[in-house]
Amino acid sequence: MRVMIGYDEREHDAAQVCAATLREVTFGEIEPEFLCLSRLYASGLLTRPRDTRTLREYDLVSNMHYSTRFNISRFLTPILCQGGFALFLDCDMVFLSDPRQMLQEVTAAHAVNVVKHEHVPTREVKMLGQAQRSYARKNWSSVMLFNCDHPANRRLSLWDVNHRTRDELHEFYWLTDDEIGALAPGWNWLVNEQPRPSPTDIAHFTNGGPFNTDWPGAAHDDLWLDAARRNGLWGPGGAPTS
Repeated sequence: MRVMIGYDEREHDAAQVCAATLREVTFGEIEPEFLCLSRLYASGLLTRPRDTRTLREYDLVSNMHYSTRFNISRFLTPILCQGGFALFLDCDMVFLSDPRQMLQEVTAAHAVNVVKHEHVPTREVKMLGQAQRSYARKNWSSVMLFNCDHPANRRLSLWDVNHRTRDELHEFYWLTDDEIGALAPGWNWLVNEQPRPSPTDIAHFTNGGPFNTDWPGAAHDDLWLDAARRNGLWGPGGAPTS
């Protein structure tokens, strides 16, 4: 299994902790790969026009703002990997279980497997002061286990990633309903948005966390802070070491 982590320079500390916890739970057997926007644009894989002049960056194809710089690049995962299973996840997450256990929940019939949230956000603003937006299948795409050998994923082309709207991509326009498999809720627990499931395999700090400047603190911050300190990424004074 390959693991792709969405990378946003504004959440560097979150991405480092996410990667460190992946190494922990896999005993160093999986090294994550970061989807870094600057590299993807430099390589020509991403050509999608955007306006980055303000904090609320703007996707000109979709004619709307986006909150994370990997909002679209996540859909390159099956194109980059070509074969086998590949996991994409947002950077604001902490692994509590080995993601290879997900493979016990998948079947050959499904092109992608996700936690099928019925998520209506409880807040109007999330991390980095970005507006919280509701849409169909919200947060399904924040953890995606792709079967890159499934023929349905061939419908998702490089042209589509660069020209389809944000909503089309996040709602899995290229797949039929029966090609989308379901993962257990613990693989994408929305921290402080949902009751904590048992078991909890991935904690998703979707509203932000201690890695954000001026974070006021919230329940379950200890999950992220403990992981950061355990891996030497957070100093004793409560500041990042990187």
